[in-house]
Amino acid sequence: MSQKRDYYEILGISKNANEAEIKKAYRKLALQHHPDKNPGDASAEEKFKEAAEAYEVLSDANKRSRYDQFGHAGMNGGGGFGGGGMNMDDIFSQFGDVFGGGFGGFGGSRGGGSRVVKGTNLRVKMKLTLEEIAEGVKKKIKVNKLVNAEGVTTKTCSTCNGAGRVTRMAQTFLGNMQTQATCPTCQGSGKVIDYKPADADANGLKRKEEVIEIDIPAGVEEGMQLSVTGKGNAGPFNGIPGDLIVVIEEIQHDTLRREGDNLHYEAFINFADAVLGESIEIPTISGKAKIKVEPGTQSGKMLRLKGKGLPQLQGYGTGDLFVHINIWTPTKVSKEEKEVLEKLQKSENFTPKLDGSEKGFFQRVKDMFQ
Repeated sequence: MSQKRDYYEILGISKNANEAEIKKAYRKLALQHHPDKNPGDASAEEKFKEAAEAYEVLSDANKRSRYDQFGHAGMNGGGGFGGGGMNMDDIFSQFGDVFGGGFGGFGGSRGGGSRVVKGTNLRVKMKLTLEEIAEGVKKKIKVNKLVNAEGVTTKTCSTCNGAGRVTRMAQTFLGNMQTQATCPTCQGSGKVIDYKPADADANGLKRKEEVIEIDIPAGVEEGMQLSVTGKGNAGPFNGIPGDLIVVIEEIQHDTLRREGDNLHYEAFINFADAVLGESIEIPTISGKAKIKVEPGTQSGKMLRLKGKGLPQLQGYGTGDLFVHINIWTPTKVSKEEKEVLEKLQKSENFTPKLDGSEKGFFQRVKDMFQ
């Protein structure tokens, strides 16, 4: 499977492009590669779809923010054709906003002002352990969503006569101006409910619990939002379903602390082990590991275990595990232990010694206050 192109590159715009620039760039590409203008040209149709996918993400502030932060992985298949995303009906439903409502096919085959109504998005929170984040995981969740009720029948909207848009005359200083707007009765669908069962709402929708499987990629972070296309609330009149937005919540690990792709562990050793050296066992995200504490190790020393952290979201590498050495000081000692410590206390080897750099530091501090 070929790697997806950058959305900004597809539309030929900078990452600082505003809403108007995004819309203008998409409109130009859509006109250039429209299937009715390029019949039988598979390459033009692919570029048409590609541009629509880029516009669908970059024109939405929330999706654009996720894309800017996490790239294609942040969309989790949302907005793409290969991952169950937009189809041609989805694309042409955009045209009411981008092309002023009256735009359809060049040959009239896609004409008609009515549009497919998209359902609303659903938002859920998902708690993940550090182990699940490290490996990636498939999760099944139950969501209470709107679906199209069975037995619903529709009829043509009498306000717009099925066009989905209404024409209005407005008086301006230039004279009477004719404008088009989305029909307020049918919200642009061109249809209204003729009959619905008692458990359905005004749009012919009802609540139903559904189990959805979500594929969480490795390396996600707290607060990240994944978009699962088409798993939100159903669109009225069998319209386009909304998306399911999954907000990641990270369960704090018992012993490991996360910092980006790196992990940190606070290791406590006794005084004798710090002096003589010792092998200690530490936890990792995938099990346990043994590390060597060299003789004479000082408190505060940091050891690095390369590649023992978390994978990067885009799959370009793995973080490290940093072990912070702390020397544990007992609060109670026996009589015999106290006698040994008192002897050590008088030993020249157990008297802190300053090297040249430390002496220089203290001299500089002294000079500052003179």
